[in-house]
Amino acid sequence: MYNTTCVDEKGISPITEDGSVDRKGRPAVKSKTGKWKSTLLLLVNYGLVTFAFFGLGVNLVLFLTRVMQQENADAANNVSKWTGTVYIFSLIGAFLSDSYWGRYLTCAMFQLIFILGLALLSLSSWILLVKPSGCGDGKLQCEPISAVGTVMFYISIYLIAFGNGGYQPTIASFGPDQYDERDPSESSSKATFFSYFYVALNVGSLFSNTILVYYEDSGQWVIGFWTSTAAAVIAFLFFLLGTPRYRHFKASGNPLSRIAQVFVAAARKWKVNVPDNDALLYEVKGKESAIAGSRKISHSYAFRFLDKAATVTTDASSVWQEAKSPWKLCTVTQVEEVKCVLKLLPIWLCTIIYSVVFTQMASLFVEQGTMMNRRLGSFSIPPASMSAFDIISVIFFICIYRQILMPVVVKFTNNPDGLTELQRMGVGLVIGMLAMIAAGVTELARLKNVTEPDQESSLTILWQIPQYSLIGASEVFMYVGQLKFFNGQAPDGIKSFGSSLNMASISLGNYTSIILVSVVMAATAKGETPGWIPSNLNAGHLDRFFFMLAALTAVDLVFYVLCARWYKGIRIESDIDEEGIASMS
Repeated sequence: MYNTTCVDEKGISPITEDGSVDRKGRPAVKSKTGKWKSTLLLLVNYGLVTFAFFGLGVNLVLFLTRVMQQENADAANNVSKWTGTVYIFSLIGAFLSDSYWGRYLTCAMFQLIFILGLALLSLSSWILLVKPSGCGDGKLQCEPISAVGTVMFYISIYLIAFGNGGYQPTIASFGPDQYDERDPSESSSKATFFSYFYVALNVGSLFSNTILVYYEDSGQWVIGFWTSTAAAVIAFLFFLLGTPRYRHFKASGNPLSRIAQVFVAAARKWKVNVPDNDALLYEVKGKESAIAGSRKISHSYAFRFLDKAATVTTDASSVWQEAKSPWKLCTVTQVEEVKCVLKLLPIWLCTIIYSVVFTQMASLFVEQGTMMNRRLGSFSIPPASMSAFDIISVIFFICIYRQILMPVVVKFTNNPDGLTELQRMGVGLVIGMLAMIAAGVTELARLKNVTEPDQESSLTILWQIPQYSLIGASEVFMYVGQLKFFNGQAPDGIKSFGSSLNMASISLGNYTSIILVSVVMAATAKGETPGWIPSNLNAGHLDRFFFMLAALTAVDLVFYVLCARWYKGIRIESDIDEEGIASMS
């Protein structure tokens, strides 16, 4: 697979050594492919796609309440369902990317679906939904939506969800693909990429959360949606522009069948003893693994029962016969791929509660803001635009972490990245808990400053700045750490799946939020009591819901620490013995 026979005076090959190829399937030449010339185009593409996506997403809760005329709790749940669906679709994109299409084609196809959804939303809003023009600004009431308009609206937003969901994990893996981690200079750039990737996400959402939100909040929904559509088209053109320089990894085939093969082969040999010497476990010879486009993985001692799938039950001369069927005999790399997935799952499950915290920013934070004093002189602050403080906080803390905190932490940990990814995620959980406490305190202050039962509080919306800023700080630790962790710990054959775990965590966080809101309302809304999150927030106790989330995050943190201490990382095999049973093909 790799051509390392020609090296420069420093012993570095001009050809990538990680198995990446150019668009014609040839080993990628480092000087002509990948690196920052490729990733800058991908970062611009990602920033514009994010701008387009949040042009809808950040104000969706207000569109549902003002234009679609839904109740607050229903709108919050519908936003959570939609956001959750976006990230569930990321699993489909990851599967197609890893198994069949490859990351480039998957990115391209899902961007086209995304553009189609935005165009359909823009047309349906123009013709069917925003009637009369300029309605939904909080003052001018919209006409009731027809059945056709409702159907078109939901088709369009779920096309957007499908397109963006399939694109997200693929672009998150395609960017790192442009760096050869076996080249020291490129490896350091790859580590830096994840921070810039998250900056691109937040810069894109900053413009949508300020400029587009302002137009939409003033009733100019159609202009906002058409702007998002144009941004998505420009983003796609930037993506195509880098086609000649991109590096690619070959699709590795269906990972679901590989996982099933390991469990079936292990079950068939349930009574077989695993050899004490792991060198006796089956593996193909050479540097290539049996999985297309995937490097070999060193044996680990976790989930030892799965090693039965790689245990040879015939003599050395007949191994090749047994190895003809992976349902009977699997390689060590294939077994370790399954072990990696199983080891990642507890960590992943512990990130779901954080995603519940994060999703409040797009729903209950916005609804809280609508019931606060939004006037700043003669200007009225759109509630959704307060998420700009989240974005500014993300950009600020990324710079602070890399330039100030990381050099200090390095002196204590001797880790060149400062904190490990698992440590960063733990810090993110702590800050997320503080954000919920801040939101609860703000709600208590808001309720104390209510003068009229059905009117906004006299408390300024600027009180929300701490909770948004803390969410932003927590993202720098949690989501940047997650991106690096799941991408770095996922085997080569399921890199996009690793990235999709981050998205799927957000998805389940949204669905969990729906369940929590529904359970809380069922438990607290009885008879004359309106519940914690009623249509009129002045009659409720949103503060108690935020404090409840803080408590759940604290409990989750305890389980996370236990899982993080148990976790042992993946080790890529660098020197495989090419003699003996362990090397026979």
